[in-house]
Amino acid sequence: MIQGFSKLTRDEKVHYIASLMQDFPGTESFLQSFRHPHPAFQKIFDETVENAISNFHIPFAVAPNFLINGKEYVVPMVTEESSVVAAAASAAAFWSRNGGFLTRVVSETKTGQIHFLWRGNTGNLLRESQSLEVFLKQQTADLTEKMEKRGGGIRQIQIRSMPEIQQDYHQLLVRFGTADAMGANFINSVLERMAERLNDFFRHKFPQSPEAEIIMAILSNYTPECLVEAEISAPVSQLIPVASGFSPEKFASRFVLAVDIARKDIYRAVTHNKGIMNGIDAVVLATGNDFRAVEAGVHAWASRNGRYESLSEAFIDKGSIFVKLRLPLSLGTTGGLTSLHPLAAFAVRLLGNPSAVELMQIAAATGLASHFSAIRALVTTGIQKGHMQMHLSNILLKLNATPEERKRAEIHFQKHTISFAAVRDFIETIRNSH
Repeated sequence: MIQGFSKLTRDEKVHYIASLMQDFPGTESFLQSFRHPHPAFQKIFDETVENAISNFHIPFAVAPNFLINGKEYVVPMVTEESSVVAAAASAAAFWSRNGGFLTRVVSETKTGQIHFLWRGNTGNLLRESQSLEVFLKQQTADLTEKMEKRGGGIRQIQIRSMPEIQQDYHQLLVRFGTADAMGANFINSVLERMAERLNDFFRHKFPQSPEAEIIMAILSNYTPECLVEAEISAPVSQLIPVASGFSPEKFASRFVLAVDIARKDIYRAVTHNKGIMNGIDAVVLATGNDFRAVEAGVHAWASRNGRYESLSEAFIDKGSIFVKLRLPLSLGTTGGLTSLHPLAAFAVRLLGNPSAVELMQIAAATGLASHFSAIRALVTTGIQKGHMQMHLSNILLKLNATPEERKRAEIHFQKHTISFAAVRDFIETIRNSH
């Protein structure tokens, strides 16, 4: 055990890590090699988290040809999964020729909670709900002033008594608008101020009752009132380019069935929704938003009916196929890492400096594009064809294959099973023949 590690300089931390890696000579230079050559950028990275010793690089890619509500986008995506960008870009190109993606934001309200124990009369408390809301808004006015000028602020404060948790347990459910910010710091600051002042209200209104015991005050990453929808549709007859040898009618019916299976079978639903989140997470990461919060909220939403279900639906009506997606996305385009991280700021600029509402729609469309490509592959050629081609590329990269070796391998493995050993042996055969 080491004491005071966080107080060491970065070089001292790296030296300590190197002392643990005796079987990995050159640890210090290895870690140094991943640091950014621009001192100002590296300073940002170093100060973003505690105990930073190097940088971990994940590809920053783009998917062009997204047509969303009639507007063209080149979508930035950050992901380590080889086929995600290719899948999104492929679907984007097809749907740009077939009407594009239609999206809309249903609502954009976010929620926070103050959890407390109070042994007073619940009925009396509920009758004071309006005066409590007025009081707490007054007590937090200095924190909400700037947000209100941008169109956000406190939307509603609701008192909830929940004896099923504990007899004297209550909570304040506070709904917020956060304009173009994701708003986590804003929401939590307001909630903590409310928690500090709650007993002032109780002492004034209920002088004979005991004070409340504040348990915690924190935002919720479940955002069922921060919803976005995305949709693609086209006559079934136009699906020939993506039907992979099937008739467009057969392809469409298999596609709809695949989505319906995910609505009824949890084993399929989880992987089905992961295919949607492949695209969404990549956009969320690229723009400096919190993908862990997004993932938690989305998967909770998928379980809102008491069982885990598909986030999408698909159906055929009057000769056309419709594929729709509806899910909660809490995103921002100002503040936090979005403004601080140079590539995140670049990503937002690449998208044309969208509002938070617009970014929600872009992310949803990208998720739907990923989803379409995944289901298309599953019901036609199989998911592994595309995956294994990217896997082949990664293996060839690891083997330092030359352009000529790469070309020959790509031809050879069109008809042979791809594995690391098989590719390695094939490359060695080429090299030994010279």
